[in-house]
Amino acid sequence: MPKSRIRKKDDFTPPPAKATSLKMNSGRGWVAPVMLAMFLIGLAWIVLYYVSEADLPVKAMGDWNIVCGFGFIAVGFGVSTQWK
Repeated sequence: MPKSRIRKKDDFTPPPAKATSLKMNSGRGWVAPVMLAMFLIGLAWIVLYYVSEADLPVKAMGDWNIVCGFGFIAVGFGVSTQWK
């Protein structure tokens, strides 16, 4: 019985690589500085409240100074959702 012919398969050629352009400046350069500023302001507000024994930053607010400090931190987390 004769041998069958061996079919030569074409060599695999990978598809051409797509040109990818990285956008380093996506128009959201303000996000990281604002986020960090909100975190630091909130932290400083709470620390100042405890260190000054409730005299600073706003004495009339009383214990609501803690809520205000955590509000700044929450705004920082809200801004962080815009970061790409």
